[in-house]
Amino acid sequence: MKSFSPKDFIVDVGSGASSITDAGIEVATKTKKPRLVARVSQFIHEWTPFLLVSSYFPFSVCLYLVCSQTFVEVFFFIYLATNFYVAAGTVLEAFFSITPIKESRQVVEKASAKNWVFPTPDSDLGMLDLILVAYLPNEKDIILDRVDYMVNKIIYPRDKIRINVLYNTPKAIPDVENDLRVLAKEHHHLRVVKVPNSTSKADNLNHFLTHCVEPDSDVIAIFDADHYPHPNASRWAMERFAQSSDIDIVQGRCIIFNSQDNFLTKMIAVEFDKIYAVSHPGRAVMWNFGLFCGSNGYWRSDLLKKLKMDGSMLTEDIDSALRALSHGANAVHDMNVTSYELAPTTWPTFWKQRLRWAQGWTQASARHLQMTWNAPPEQRPRTARIRFGIFSLLFIREWSYYLVTQCTCLTFSFVISRWPKSGLGALHFLFFQYPIAWWLFFLSVLCLVATLWITNRVKSEFVTRWDIVVFSVFYAFYIIVNATIGLYGHARQVARYSSWNPTVRS
Repeated sequence: MKSFSPKDFIVDVGSGASSITDAGIEVATKTKKPRLVARVSQFIHEWTPFLLVSSYFPFSVCLYLVCSQTFVEVFFFIYLATNFYVAAGTVLEAFFSITPIKESRQVVEKASAKNWVFPTPDSDLGMLDLILVAYLPNEKDIILDRVDYMVNKIIYPRDKIRINVLYNTPKAIPDVENDLRVLAKEHHHLRVVKVPNSTSKADNLNHFLTHCVEPDSDVIAIFDADHYPHPNASRWAMERFAQSSDIDIVQGRCIIFNSQDNFLTKMIAVEFDKIYAVSHPGRAVMWNFGLFCGSNGYWRSDLLKKLKMDGSMLTEDIDSALRALSHGANAVHDMNVTSYELAPTTWPTFWKQRLRWAQGWTQASARHLQMTWNAPPEQRPRTARIRFGIFSLLFIREWSYYLVTQCTCLTFSFVISRWPKSGLGALHFLFFQYPIAWWLFFLSVLCLVATLWITNRVKSEFVTRWDIVVFSVFYAFYIIVNATIGLYGHARQVARYSSWNPTVRS
């Protein structure tokens, strides 16, 4: 180490800038300024989406207070007409879902009658790589339980399945990591991979697809770390691949199993039943395309190795699903391929998760909306039916956030300027300001009732009929919350916010 003598600190006062005191102040000032600027810039960047959304609502309410009556009537008609279109599309998806639901039940009945002897002999089944993706700090309390479940409970020939645990962690967690390695030694079909330099689910999956996948892999299944796949789920999925070479992706049904924790988890559980058991299979029939939804999805290995995951996307799974669709891949939804997962138990966790989903969907929609007009692969033409379904999914769904929130703002303007003074006035206060609203409102309500009636017929064992009733009562508020989150996602995208917030599991 270099030694210093007193002469090293002698200051030549006449040299000005060479003064050790002046130089120190200069360096400190230069250091503080960039740090201060960076902090202010970061603060503005993080809070810009909030300021945009929070100013959006009062500005819109004030706009309706000063605009003409004709303008209000035109907008109100556009909103109600679009709302009816969305509601009608939802109920049509629900009715179309009845067929795949019946078919899935018939398949189960046949297998049960044959003492669970499946159509495809074990020797003819493909090699399955099942992937469990984990961000260890958030999932360290559940990962060992899920891995133990998968290696012991999944019913599939042991010589034809590999269970791969891909995890990343910014800091070592020795006890959990050591236990994972011990499990890998105990089970020959379990492989544990700590992915270096990974910061996302996409990094973990791409590492596996680039460095770890074996040549004999036929199908790759992707699961988040909180999932419990049904013991027979993998077999059902592989039966679909064995029965048809045209199937590229099998997406299963995800069920919330902690539905009774609190009010929020009950609402999410009903929503998941409505989405996975009704909307997804119904849309696949109605528009003739299905989608991979992020977890409990089975891919032909060659296709997934070709597409990989785009780490620049906040919802890389939705992006990969849409890229697969753009390449002409055929994705099907199977109600027998079930898996059980956790819902967020607190509003902050729910908010962060849905904000990431909303911004991710915005990114994916902007990137892939061109599928409504561009040329598809020659081997699988894209029909007008598929194109309009894509347009409805990627454009109308995003646009509906503004219609819902604008109607909410319009209602507040009515509260301020047209508060009812009689019983009849109260009757006309909401939705019935204009004659056309009677028809569009009641038709939309009937569509909602029909959709939830079908949802009740296929609800999971963790959802009660009373939960569906409560969901129906709060559905309007739930739609407004989700629309606001959608707007927030748009604002984040405009502000180029790119922080990835993984969901906390417990």
